[in-house]
Amino acid sequence: MNPRDLNYRMPAEWAQHERTFMSWPVQDSMVYPEQYEEVTAGYAEIITAIAEFEPVTVIVNLDDLEQVGARFTGNDNVELLPIQHNDAWFRDNGPTFLLGEQDELAGVNWGFNAWGGKYSPWDLDDAVAPQVLKHVGVRQFDAPIVMEGGSIHADGEGTLLTTEECLLNENRNPELTREQIEAHVKQFVSVDEIIWLKRGLSGDETDGHVDNIACFAAPGKVIIQVCDDPSDENYAITQENLQILRDAVDAKGRKLEIIEIPQPPYTEYDGQRLTLSYLNFYFVNNGIILPVFGGAAEETDRKAEEILAAAFPDRRIRKVNGMGIIAEGGNVHCTTQQMPAGRV
Repeated sequence: MNPRDLNYRMPAEWAQHERTFMSWPVQDSMVYPEQYEEVTAGYAEIITAIAEFEPVTVIVNLDDLEQVGARFTGNDNVELLPIQHNDAWFRDNGPTFLLGEQDELAGVNWGFNAWGGKYSPWDLDDAVAPQVLKHVGVRQFDAPIVMEGGSIHADGEGTLLTTEECLLNENRNPELTREQIEAHVKQFVSVDEIIWLKRGLSGDETDGHVDNIACFAAPGKVIIQVCDDPSDENYAITQENLQILRDAVDAKGRKLEIIEIPQPPYTEYDGQRLTLSYLNFYFVNNGIILPVFGGAAEETDRKAEEILAAAFPDRRIRKVNGMGIIAEGGNVHCTTQQMPAGRV
């Protein structure tokens, strides 16, 4: 039996959370291990910001327990959970939590292969979700596909956003057709309509995760990051995705209201484009954790904050340094996974 048959569903990210899960960076797996102190300071900033709104459980390797614990001494909203892991992007290797008809919690354990085998080893990361679900004490559904949590975004009412570039990439599920992949996703997060965007942002090593380009703000309302420079590769990418959203109809038959956020200025590190995105923000209880980038991005930082404040007038916008961890390949949303409030 799959979650859909048992009337479980993936709630919207803005629904009330019980807590947030994250995992602590592992120096040996970092792209720039010499920047471990800077990156862990960035993680600590994100964890502290989220803890202003809700409890945070941080997955930590045994060897790091003491030093990580010392960073959060006295913060009662931060707890450490010793689970061995290879890398720190919990959105992608952690479980996707579900709610049943009586708000009973469950979780999906997706297959994980380090974004199409880009990094190794990943065996510990693939084993994280079952350990978390066992720790929480909720039912586990094992999905027969490789997928990352950052590649999907649901509205809680039967519609899901994703990209063809990621979900249909041959480095994930080469033996499956598009129709089979779509059927599995619909069964395991219980949605009726999937809106397939084409591509993710230029430079995104995840092969186009949707959490860098678009997300639901509410049922029937989507936020998308856009580029207005025709010489930038993101211009064609975002124009194509915008047209798909304009033509789309959600599971309830609604045309979508679209909110546009301008992208930050082009930025490189070590000769590679950084995938800077305001859409990698994270919903917390009564707030939003927003990465901002400073410097040449001050104007777009301000615009992003204003647009989100207008879209979510009842939420406090809590800004964090978006440059703190981005060279490692992701940002706030990539590091987090919400556990919805429900019955255990």
